[in-house]
Amino acid sequence: MRLNPIAIRLVILSDTHGKHWSLRVPDGDILLHAGDLTRDGTADDLEDFNSYLSTLPHRHKIVIAGNHDFCLEREPEINAAIITNAIYLRDRAVTVEGIKFYGSPWQPWFFDWAFNLQRGEEIRAKWDLIPLDTDVLITHGPAYGILDKTMRGARVGCEDLLEAIMRIRPRLHVFGHIHEAYGMHSNDDISFINGSNCNVKFELVNPPIVQIFDR
Repeated sequence: MRLNPIAIRLVILSDTHGKHWSLRVPDGDILLHAGDLTRDGTADDLEDFNSYLSTLPHRHKIVIAGNHDFCLEREPEINAAIITNAIYLRDRAVTVEGIKFYGSPWQPWFFDWAFNLQRGEEIRAKWDLIPLDTDVLITHGPAYGILDKTMRGARVGCEDLLEAIMRIRPRLHVFGHIHEAYGMHSNDDISFINGSNCNVKFELVNPPIVQIFDR
């Protein structure tokens, strides 16, 4: 039990795919974006997204890349420098407002998109980097069996990510990638949010999700 907890308002986005200017974003303390920031994965798209971030009122903004954000995979240092209006996380952690966030863009191999890794040892090595004291985990893709079902009914989340989450037990896991699985789920003391703002037809129909985080 926390004595005199401080309520932090997290505003969660994902999979905006370059349509961010049309999104109505509620105010809050910390904005999180779980990847697919861009439409075509170009540096120009990323510059446009960064300009958009400057118009939002949140005190802190944290973003990761997704499988559409090719420029952040192909030329990571050059293009990460474009993001000046948010904290960009790629396999690293940051503590903001007393909350430890860890962000990672990888997902199990998905066609020929960005940030693909093979299931098993290759992707498990990325999840092994997640600190044990992580409060909020941000990945682009879901863990297996949790808000990961496609329109055809297939479960496509990562088994090794689920294993890491059950071991680390962050209080919140934020992700996207599977547009049709947008929503929230709770598993004992862990909350899961698929914040995909676009639906499976890439229509911007799902509103941002607000999560109150007590610290």
